[in-house]
Amino acid sequence: MIRLVIFDLDGTLLDTIGDLAASTNYALKRYGFPEHEAEAYRFFVGNGVSKLIERALPPEAREEAMVLKLREEFIRYYQTHKTDLTRPYPGIPQLLNHLQSRDIVLAVASNKYHQGTIELIRYYFGDHCFSAVLGQREQVPVKPDPAIVYDILRQTGIEKTETLYVGDSGVDMQTAHNSGIVSIGVTWGFRPRQELEENGACHLADHPTDIIGFL
Repeated sequence: MIRLVIFDLDGTLLDTIGDLAASTNYALKRYGFPEHEAEAYRFFVGNGVSKLIERALPPEAREEAMVLKLREEFIRYYQTHKTDLTRPYPGIPQLLNHLQSRDIVLAVASNKYHQGTIELIRYYFGDHCFSAVLGQREQVPVKPDPAIVYDILRQTGIEKTETLYVGDSGVDMQTAHNSGIVSIGVTWGFRPRQELEENGACHLADHPTDIIGFL
């Protein structure tokens, strides 16, 4: 019996690509680097802000010091503009309401920096939808390391055999595998179906309502 569903955030619950692209382009422009089309960011995101910045920079500029400078610019801009273009995917609010009505515990495990994760969840879903919300934190490895999932299991007191993990990328499918949890890859997010399949998705969902069938 499934008692807990853990969701990725970007590309799974929220379509954040527009604001992520705008914020990274702002940081790039501040330092005179070329900007990118929003579509390119679908393959830049997924491993945290620092990796996003690194991928967006020209190869010759990817030194740690430069990444940190642009990261600061990104976060400063993103904190103010992170809800300009971001929206829940169609059907997500209804799915979350349905799961709550069945007394299923909900959680978020994201590689987005922790403060941004908390604030986006509160803005779009309120304070009482998710029992655990974790983003990238200092001294905690990013996904696909399973540390964030293990933290959620400890917080909720629910076993991995009673848990589903839902995400839109190969990183998410690897995270679920590394955690020993059944995975659902969603095809409405940032990465193609093939990536989900190649990274071991246990199930695929083309619409949020498909997830109900896997419970």
